[in-house]
Amino acid sequence: MKAHIRFGACVLAAALAFGLAARADAPRTYAVTGARLVTVSGATIPSGTIVMKNGLIEAVGAAVQPPADAVVVDGAGMTVYPGLIDMGNPAGTDIQLNLAQSQQGSRTTDDAERAKRAVILRPQILAADHVKLDAPELSRLAAGGVTSVLATPPGILFKGQSALLNVATPEFEPIAGAIAEPRAGLSVVRSPVALHVELARVGGDGYPEALLGGIAFVRQSFVDAQYQQVLEQRYQKSGAGTTRPSFDPALDALQPALAGRLPVAFEAGLQREVVRALDMAKEFKLTPIVTGGIEADLAADELKAAGAKVILNVNYPARSRALAADADEPAREMRLRAHAPKTAAGLAKAGVPFAFSGAGLIAPADFVRNVARAVREGLAEDAAVRALTLGAATIAGAADRLGSLDKGKIANVIVTTGDLFNEAMKVRYVFVDGRMVNLEAGEAPAGRGGRGRQ
Repeated sequence: MKAHIRFGACVLAAALAFGLAARADAPRTYAVTGARLVTVSGATIPSGTIVMKNGLIEAVGAAVQPPADAVVVDGAGMTVYPGLIDMGNPAGTDIQLNLAQSQQGSRTTDDAERAKRAVILRPQILAADHVKLDAPELSRLAAGGVTSVLATPPGILFKGQSALLNVATPEFEPIAGAIAEPRAGLSVVRSPVALHVELARVGGDGYPEALLGGIAFVRQSFVDAQYQQVLEQRYQKSGAGTTRPSFDPALDALQPALAGRLPVAFEAGLQREVVRALDMAKEFKLTPIVTGGIEADLAADELKAAGAKVILNVNYPARSRALAADADEPAREMRLRAHAPKTAAGLAKAGVPFAFSGAGLIAPADFVRNVARAVREGLAEDAAVRALTLGAATIAGAADRLGSLDKGKIANVIVTTGDLFNEAMKVRYVFVDGRMVNLEAGEAPAGRGGRGRQ
C-alpha cells in the first residue's frame, strides 16, 4: 500500500511538473506592432504598438517597444480595436424554458398556476450560474470580432439576471495544495448586469393570457416584493410579536432592483412600449434599460428624462418570406423596416447612451454589417465604434475592465484589415483574455493566455 502511495505521488508530481513546464513554454505576451490603434477612450494612434501580457493590456502607444519574450504580430496596414461587445445574446448559457412541460402532471389548478409562476417569475435565475464552457456558438462570434456578450436568460415576463461573458475561456492555472475555483467563472466579466423583464402576453390556459394581464402580473410582482420588504422590516423590529414572513426567493431577488442597485432591462421595441416601460420604471423608482428599441429614438425625450440607456437590436425586420413577391406588405411593417437602421443615429443625436445587440442574427459577421447600415443611415463612425465597445461596457457596468485600449484592462482585442465598417473589412486576429483565438477552429490554442482579471 505504501509503495502504491509513493508511486502515485511520484506520478502526480511528474504530471504537475510537466504541466508547469508546458505552461512556462506557452506564450503569455503578445505585441501587435506598427498598427493603427483605435483606443476609443482617447485619440487614435496612427501607428503604434499594443502589448498584452498575462491577459491584460500592458502598454499602448506610438513609442512602445515589444518585450523580448513577446510573440510579435506585424500590424502594418492593419487596425487594432477593443474587442466588440454584443449586448444581448443568449449564447453561452444552458438555461431551459418550457412553460407547457412545467405544468404537466399538475393535479390541481393551484398546482398548475404555481408551476406557471415558477416559469414567468424567476428573477433569481443568474445567467452566470449556467455558463456553457467553450460553447461553439460563443466561439464562432470571435470570427466576427465579438469578444464579449451579455448573456441573457431566456424566458417570459421576469427572465432573470444577465451576465457579461467572454466568448472564450482561459486555461486553468496549475493549482497545488488548494481547492480549484470554478472554470466557468473565468469567462464571467461581470455578474449580475441587469434584471431582464418583458411586458408581454404569456398565452396558454389561465392568467395572464392577454398582454394587459402580463403587464399587471409584472406590476403586481413588484408591489408584492415591496410588501414583502415591509413585512420583513416589521418582523425585525417587533421580533416574536409579529408573524415571520415566508421566504420567497423570487420576491427576494427583486429587492436589489427596487433599491436601485440593479438596473432593470425592459424588452420594448415600439414607441408606446418604450413609454410603457419607462412609466413602470418611474412608478417603482427602477433604473431602466430599454432593449430592442426599434423605435426608441421616437421616445428620446422620455428616455433622457428617465436617465435610461438603450440596447438596440440590429437584427432589423425584413420582408416576410411568406409573402409572395408581388403581394402588398402592411404599411406599418414597411415603415418599421425603413426606420430601424436610422434609430441609432436618432439616439446619438438626442444624447441617449446606447449599445448594440445581435440577438437573433445567424451569421456572426452580420452583427458588424448591420451596425454599418446604421452608419450609412447617419450614425457617425466613432459613435458606432464606441457603442460597440466602451459604450457597451459602460452600460454593463464593466467600463473599468473592458471597452478601450488602456493599460490594465482585460486584453480583449481585435485586429482588422480595413476600417471596421468597410465592406472589405476582414478580422485577421482576435485576442480574448490575452490569448490568440484560432478563428478557423473557433477556439483558442491550448495554453495561450492568462487569467486576465485580478
